Amino acid sequence: MYIFVFHKLKSLENLALHIESLIFAGNPSISFDDIKNALEESLGTTFKDEEVADGIGTLMEKYSNDTYSFEIMEIGGGFRFMTKGAFHNTIGTFLKQNTHKKLSKSALETLAIIAYKQPVTKTELESIRGVNSDYTVQKLLEKDLIEIAGRSDGPGRPLLYSTTGKFTDYFGLKSIQDLPKPKEIDPVENQIGEQAPIEEEQNDKKIGFDTIEEE
Repeated sequence: MYIFVFHKLKSLENLALHIESLIFAGNPSISFDDIKNALEESLGTTFKDEEVADGIGTLMEKYSNDTYSFEIMEIGGGFRFMTKGAFHNTIGTFLKQNTHKKLSKSALETLAIIAYKQPVTKTELESIRGVNSDYTVQKLLEKDLIEIAGRSDGPGRPLLYSTTGKFTDYFGLKSIQDLPKPKEIDPVENQIGEQAPIEEEQNDKKIGFDTIEEE
């Protein structure tokens, strides 16, 4: 009994360090349940939810200090290390210099419609975009930003598409509910993203255009 209590106390002393290592190893993030399960199996003892939560809280407070350029945030249902806002411009410059494949305007447009209308069929998507979207949808599936979410009950039972966990990670959202409302988005005059590659332009043949309306 005394050995068990001593072992539990020693585990609690180093709990934050173990949690820190798990968050660091998370790819790209790790959920609360996964943290707790890994701790209990590796340390051979059980932990209360409050104990794990306190450990995470201790780490979040630690990295909120200005001596660190990164912090721990809860995004997409999991915890991960993120660069602080003050350094986004520096990181953005680096990414621009080293990233060659960005989402095209067509991909961003398609992704936005799926995010706000999900689950949505390709026919519904194309009626909003006004173009054939086979190529763009396929590319977004390959990038794991969208997924097949089932089939519609409509004629022919077409496939339904929705966003993935990678989508929320990519845009720094805790969940899909954190998307800005359409009325909160300022209209932009300039083109968003890069010019679509020639191959994508050829595959997305224009047949008209409508705008996304808030439901």
